[in-house]
Amino acid sequence: MPDHIRPPGQRVTIYDVALEADVSPSTVSRAFSRPSRVNSETAERIRQVAERLGYRTNPLARALTTSRTQMIALVIADITNPVYAEIVRGAQEVAADGEYTTVLIDAQESDRLERAAVERTMSTVDGIVLASSRMSDSAIRMVAKQRPVVVLNRALADVPCVVTDDPRGVRRAAEHLGELGHDHITYVAGPQASWPNGVRWRSLLEAGMELEIKVRQIGPFSPTLAGGERAAQELCARPATAVLAFNDQMAIGIIRGLSRMGVNVPGDVSVVGFDNILAADIVTPGLTTVAAPLYAEGSAATRHLLTMIEGAPGHTGRPMVLPVRLVVRDSTAVRNPSPGRARPAWVRQRPVPGPAAHLP
Repeated sequence: MPDHIRPPGQRVTIYDVALEADVSPSTVSRAFSRPSRVNSETAERIRQVAERLGYRTNPLARALTTSRTQMIALVIADITNPVYAEIVRGAQEVAADGEYTTVLIDAQESDRLERAAVERTMSTVDGIVLASSRMSDSAIRMVAKQRPVVVLNRALADVPCVVTDDPRGVRRAAEHLGELGHDHITYVAGPQASWPNGVRWRSLLEAGMELEIKVRQIGPFSPTLAGGERAAQELCARPATAVLAFNDQMAIGIIRGLSRMGVNVPGDVSVVGFDNILAADIVTPGLTTVAAPLYAEGSAATRHLLTMIEGAPGHTGRPMVLPVRLVVRDSTAVRNPSPGRARPAWVRQRPVPGPAAHLP
């Protein structure tokens, strides 16, 4: 039916495009799903007709012939956590460049909800990025047997993974606090099901032994502002002069909670976060934090997933590790050593970095 006499609101079909372009419907289908199998001039004529008529391909219908929907799923642990903003942006931009649509799934920090959502979505997507998954290793492996999967912020022996160099980040944070005269560090733990939480605590234990700094752990707490405020109450009951929080949201909550109880940061307690979210540079005092390459995490994981969808082997034997850096702001300060207490022997005498210094 010519476009000028088409009833208003009627959807353009593949048959309309075929009639207007003077080709068969199967040729139109191939022009969009397998353009290499159609003469270039014919394919261009079909695209021009489709654009003029306003024709849009149906990804689910196309999947019946190509086994591709041109959609991927990105599963995040908590949509309210600002750490995922740049991860999502990086993933979406790479997906869009590859002509893929990203389906965003919020697991709400629940392994049960995450698994149910993945199972419902699996048949409609070509691959899945699991960002900070709360599912068990066995559940992730089961999903990976059915669809290409890349795991973000977690290492599995037989599934493609992208992680950040958290051990180095924790080490730099511990060194920084030690250089400021702190010989005790309290780690405020996040969710028990979080893989990075375990890595960060084990890395702090190792750094503490090597740097002659005593460490302890409290928690777990929810990785939120409210979780940080609850942690502040326990910190007041068990005083500490230096704190490393699981993430920036908790660190900001700790600062707020301590302030309400009359504890000064950094005068009484130095606080370090993890991730370097936007708010870390806005709060007062500015938050010293281990900065993760959030955008690069999302883009690297999605880029790898698209190559797997195209048939490339997924697993290389070890995770892709992205670098981190320590960003020093105003939430950490020198602790005046008590009489008779010396700094750890490893501390080098060097100037203390100023605000917003970036340490490798």
